[in-house]
Amino acid sequence: MYAIVLAGGKGERLRPFTEDRPKPMVEIVGIPILSYQLQWLQGQGVTDVVVSCGYRHEVIEAYFGDGERLGVRIAYSVEEQPLGRGGALRQALGCVPASEDVVVATNGDIITNLRLAPVLEAHRARGMLATVVLTPFVSPYGIVEIDGDGHVRRFREKPELPYWVNAGVYVLSPALRERLPERGDHETTTFPELARAGRLGAFQSRAYWRGVDTIKDVNEVAAELQRRLLSFFREG
Repeated sequence: MYAIVLAGGKGERLRPFTEDRPKPMVEIVGIPILSYQLQWLQGQGVTDVVVSCGYRHEVIEAYFGDGERLGVRIAYSVEEQPLGRGGALRQALGCVPASEDVVVATNGDIITNLRLAPVLEAHRARGMLATVVLTPFVSPYGIVEIDGDGHVRRFREKPELPYWVNAGVYVLSPALRERLPERGDHETTTFPELARAGRLGAFQSRAYWRGVDTIKDVNEVAAELQRRLLSFFREG
């Protein structure tokens, strides 16, 4: 099974960590984000990974090589000029054999232990061109609940809200490639078109998931992983 990891981000909000490396190579507990992803993908049955990269791509290639150390085969789809995530996906899909019926794709700045088998099953059963994994929207702030008389009843620290957000993990059918932009973002072009046509599926998951965008995220995820590291890849 093939997977694509979008690993071309510069990570401006993670400077100075990203001055000499792309965002997915920022370390958490001494391990690059991308290494966590590759271990997760390998544990979910992925055998081949196409790493879509651009900015400081040589850092990724030097660290992971052909992937043998992690038990996967790695190929690199290097952007000579920034293509946007949609363009990067289109280029990387060109590295996937036509015999593959589905491809997993993920943003390179997330850490998760999502089980992929149920997502793949739902994608195939519904006949979608793409399926988006959704994760609950957790408030970044504490919530204050009040009654009709203006009295504070209770405080809730960063609760889960009744909404879902894009987790940056997708299952794609190869036929999607021709619908992706040569340059641009698939989430503002291709995905809205698929949604209107009824060809974009959703899979709701409460597996562990965190996006890593800021230094605060790095510190919080580090603390979470130190608590969960031994069992992390066996859960989900």
